[in-house]
Amino acid sequence: MPSSVKRLLLLAALAFAALPGYAQSTATPAYKNPALPIGDRVEDLLGRMTLEEKVAQMLCLYPEKAQSYDAQKRFDPARAEASGVFKNGIGRIERPSDDHGVRAEAEYTNAVQRFMTEKTRLGIPVLFHEEALHGLQGPDATSFPQAIALASTWDPDLAQRIFSVVAHEIRARGGHQVLAPVVDVAREPRWGRSEETYGEDPYLTARMGVAAVRGFQGVGGPHVERIGEQHVIATLKHMAGHGQPESGYNVAPANYSERVMREVFFYPFERAVKEAGALSLMASYNEVNGVPSHANTWMLRDVLRGEWGFDGTIVSDWNAIEQLMKLHHVVGTKEEAARTALEATVDIELPGIETYDTLVNAVRSGRVREEQIDAAVRRLLRAKFMLGLFEQPYVDVDRAEAVSRTPEHRALALEAAQKAIILLKNERNTLPLDRTKLRSIAVIGPHAAETLLGGYSGTPYTTVSVLDGIRAKVGAGVAVRYAEGVRLTEDSTFTRDPQPHLSGERSIKRWQTDRVVAASPASNAARIRQAVQTARQSDAVVLVLGENEMLSREAWAQNHLGDRTSLDLFGQQNDLVEAVLATGKPVVVLLLNGRALALHYVAQNVPAILEGWYLGQETGTAVADVLFGDVNPGGKLTVTFPRSAGHLPAYYNHKPSARRGYLFDDMTPLFPFGHGLSYTTFSYGKPTVQPAQIHPDGSATVTVAVTNTGKTAGDEVVQLYIRDAVSAVTRPVKELKDFRRIRLDPGQTQQVTFRVTADKLEYFGPNMERVVEPGAFEIMVGGSSAQTQSATLEVIP
Repeated sequence: MPSSVKRLLLLAALAFAALPGYAQSTATPAYKNPALPIGDRVEDLLGRMTLEEKVAQMLCLYPEKAQSYDAQKRFDPARAEASGVFKNGIGRIERPSDDHGVRAEAEYTNAVQRFMTEKTRLGIPVLFHEEALHGLQGPDATSFPQAIALASTWDPDLAQRIFSVVAHEIRARGGHQVLAPVVDVAREPRWGRSEETYGEDPYLTARMGVAAVRGFQGVGGPHVERIGEQHVIATLKHMAGHGQPESGYNVAPANYSERVMREVFFYPFERAVKEAGALSLMASYNEVNGVPSHANTWMLRDVLRGEWGFDGTIVSDWNAIEQLMKLHHVVGTKEEAARTALEATVDIELPGIETYDTLVNAVRSGRVREEQIDAAVRRLLRAKFMLGLFEQPYVDVDRAEAVSRTPEHRALALEAAQKAIILLKNERNTLPLDRTKLRSIAVIGPHAAETLLGGYSGTPYTTVSVLDGIRAKVGAGVAVRYAEGVRLTEDSTFTRDPQPHLSGERSIKRWQTDRVVAASPASNAARIRQAVQTARQSDAVVLVLGENEMLSREAWAQNHLGDRTSLDLFGQQNDLVEAVLATGKPVVVLLLNGRALALHYVAQNVPAILEGWYLGQETGTAVADVLFGDVNPGGKLTVTFPRSAGHLPAYYNHKPSARRGYLFDDMTPLFPFGHGLSYTTFSYGKPTVQPAQIHPDGSATVTVAVTNTGKTAGDEVVQLYIRDAVSAVTRPVKELKDFRRIRLDPGQTQQVTFRVTADKLEYFGPNMERVVEPGAFEIMVGGSSAQTQSATLEVIP
């Protein structure tokens, strides 16, 4: 049947459906017929909806959901009906896991769906969404390493497996969409949300983001029609420029050129949309070129929807539509804010029912066209049909419990934590520790006895601290001694013998424990004194240092989200390091933190340093495995560690004129992007390029031999960088364009092959069009951005 005829028949059916009494007289409306195409079902349902019912689909309950709770936080239909918030249906409800455990959440979502499908006029199910940055932010879910740690594995396949598990756990409880992954490119470590990202590089961020989307949604790609019963809709966050805010302050402007926006900040979003078929996206709080993202028609409507063909839902960030009025001051009323965001094709307000609710009057008064409402609601309804909610809105409560707490999920969390740990420094082969020669070990530091999970974490059913992990590893034969050392937000006063200050470095001072001033039992001075005594009684010391997500409750209350002016170790942690080093015992520093740090004193003086970021529920087990050599660390940095905040910006893929040096200081990073050592060693042969000349639309193969030259099996991340030698527009000194994590036994050599295609050579030229310019390209392969072997590829006309 011709499509034009089908269209006429559908329009006739819709017209007939609008007749009085039709809905009551028809047993199965078209939108409830699963045999029909989703597009037809959406149009049938949309044609039956009142304006109020349409706008209700653009609203989301969060605090308002409590109006339907009974005393035990169960859904109460009578209270729900009395509240009035469900009278026209509702689009979605945020975070049902906030107030419920596994079984209670499944029962709650079922009760809500029963009310929505049986007690509202059209029976439209609700969509539940959750936070799931590195596991469900809820009780009894598996907590995986934080995003910055997952990226340090350089293993997209692992990320896809992880987020498939996360999706399964969420869907089993009744959730349907996650506000993840974050694919912001983080080029400003003072920004407190750096931990939520995959690092400073757009290519690596894109590969991890694509893997995350495929894990969440399944591997259907950009043209998927259904979301499987074990998967959920992914939401890309936050478009765009959020990861390099002015002054490192969350929500601050991103004042960058269109070229930088497209090549750096847009790139991961584009790849996740085009390759993985991401079905939802969240706009960012910040402004770009003076236009807040939630009002940015060029970015969201023209580029995202127009150029990239994105037809999924755009959700607002929390209260961001209202912020067009209250923060950005580009509109004067809530209705103007709603109209402006709708014009930019933002489909739904999260969370809230007050700003987009003004759209009803805006349509009736002629200030908004109902066709704009229809366009948003089509996309929102399509998501519900894709999830199969009209056929099966309920979940099996017993199955929800069975899916959580599985040994397989816990094993995957451990694997990820092991692969994420990075060996930054290892002088004199301090690591791995030999437990056969240790009689005692000191575990010291503010994070030694707690398990830091990072932002957007739930309450996992089990956690293993570093102290617990070490105790379990060494057993009863080795005495494990613990001291807190310092607390991050407390200070004490000390006196000690100063040494001459070295420019760009922390003063080197020998700790004098007998000269501590005012060492009350509850002070950091007393804690450090106790740590020194603990270290002296032990054969080796593990110092567990770093940050926590907020550093203080005040940071959250003031919406700082951990933004800082300094990248130094917070509080008096350097004092603790100095004091323990003075004992002369072998010292290992383990960092648990969410951003690149300026570790000048530690990097200069501590022989062995491990970066763990936030490793999830299995932190202690993974750390102990690495400390004692049962696991050889193979993680690599996805951010540059600068010497100080004054060295920012410090990302590796800078322009040629950007790093010309400072007066009296070193401009090189402490640890470069891609850096990570091993308990073994690897050597690289000179890469070969075949053919050595290609046309702009051609391709070449890059091959390099990598050999394990040590005595231990280990993982190496082989990294491919490219530089356009001469270009019409300035290009970065190098750009990551591919990578592969491989495992080699001692003495083993592997030929690693990469394919260089036009998309790895192109850039936005003088006229903002993608071009591959003829000329020489430097092809660099190595184990970090600072250690590579080079070859040349020539592009000929």
